[in-house]
Amino acid sequence: MTAAGQRHKNLLKRLAMMSTLERNHQKSHRGRPGPELVRPGSSPHWKSTGKTEARAVMSTGDRQSIHGQWSSRLAFIMAATGSAVGLGNIWKFPYITGENGGGAFVLVYILCVAGLGIPLLMAEVMLGRRGRQTPINTMRTLAGEANASQGWQLIGWAGTLAGVLILSYYSVIGGWTIGYIVHAAIGDFSGLTGDGATSLFGDFVGSPLAQVGWHTAFMAITIVIVARGVRNGLEKAVTALIPMLVVLLLILLGYAMTTGHFMQGLTFLFSPDVTHLSGTSVLTALGHAFFTLSLGMGTIMVYGSYIPKDTSIAGTSIAVAVADTVVALIAGMAIFPIVFANGLAPGAGPRLIFETIPVAFGHMAGGTLFGTLFFVLLLIAAWTSAISLTEPAVTMLIENFNVTRRAAALWTGLATWLLGFGTVLSFNVWADVKVLGLNFFEHLDFLTSNLMLPIGAISMALFAGWVMSKTMSREELDMKSEAGYALWHVLIRIVAPIAVSIILLHAIGLY
Repeated sequence: MTAAGQRHKNLLKRLAMMSTLERNHQKSHRGRPGPELVRPGSSPHWKSTGKTEARAVMSTGDRQSIHGQWSSRLAFIMAATGSAVGLGNIWKFPYITGENGGGAFVLVYILCVAGLGIPLLMAEVMLGRRGRQTPINTMRTLAGEANASQGWQLIGWAGTLAGVLILSYYSVIGGWTIGYIVHAAIGDFSGLTGDGATSLFGDFVGSPLAQVGWHTAFMAITIVIVARGVRNGLEKAVTALIPMLVVLLLILLGYAMTTGHFMQGLTFLFSPDVTHLSGTSVLTALGHAFFTLSLGMGTIMVYGSYIPKDTSIAGTSIAVAVADTVVALIAGMAIFPIVFANGLAPGAGPRLIFETIPVAFGHMAGGTLFGTLFFVLLLIAAWTSAISLTEPAVTMLIENFNVTRRAAALWTGLATWLLGFGTVLSFNVWADVKVLGLNFFEHLDFLTSNLMLPIGAISMALFAGWVMSKTMSREELDMKSEAGYALWHVLIRIVAPIAVSIILLHAIGLY
């Protein structure tokens, strides 16, 4: 068969699949017109009505994603919370809170979340639900709907690429948590000293073969979950993993209360000390309010494409932001009493997880059990984030390259797994191979965190605030309060682009 003939055959198969989906929708909604099933890159002004002709429509209320949707508002909240709650929540937020004024910093952070995080989260969810496609095709469709340049679809391409790049090293670090579950369970932390913990971690990351094995295990389970689809894969996973994460956090919190240093931990986290607040503290709060909610990489946009039309975008966005903050604070309440009980430094940063915490558990009653539970907690947090990072690339392959979800998940996983080798080798064989002072892993981290995500978020804010008409955004957000909508519009048009630009300039050392 010629190449042209094969393309024609694939197109006929794809149209047949779409027609079958439309008929199934119409059978399940007898008595009223069937909902619009969005064809990738299609015009937003046309939908199927079950008749022989198509008619122009101005509303997108019945538009549906071909990938399915969440069963409820709660399912989306848990999925988005799972995307937001990652390894950084377990160590970074509690640490920066204690180092920047405790309760005073928490107040500044909450204001940053309210003024920056929630408006951006609402915008990304809004774009996703209105487009009902992968971020690339959503931006293409919405740009057409607004009679704007198709260059806006670059937001989708950049976000999808950023997700894959981040996942490639996040999977390696997620694999470390699996390895440390094993170390904790077999008692390797018992009697561990600070030098011993450093040596243990150095030997662990110094073995490329072992790292590849844990990286493979983490990536394989992630891909199996994503390959099962929205309802049977993503939703079932997050509705099981998020409650487990909360239960484990509460168990560790109860354990922390028995250390005799619980009040010291609370004081470290919540005692307001304005003398520690500075301009840098505000920038730290602003930056964390942005990064913690997984903004700018398309994961929230694609998750937003799966939420039901009658779900409040504002209400769910607030719920996700609150849940993310509460999880981070409980993590701090659980971790720091354990750290203080052993006279260890709370400012260990990333080392806190793999060097400081093992020493703490190694010298406490029940340390083997609770140390194991702690790293299981980390693994769950890593998995829920990894699932969301995979989804934009998977949906892009399904919509744009006519492959099945299983094949898309497999190809995404394979590409990410191979790219992860660069991060594996950055901690051993390539540790001293540096360009401009950074190794492979450090370049990936700088490119994604300091450049791609902020630029993506600025672009989304500009599109939602300046390119989309107020009629479109007001219709999709469907906020009951006109004053609330007006506030959001000002924040997304003016405050968010300026604030994220400051984050970007600060990250690259220009502010």
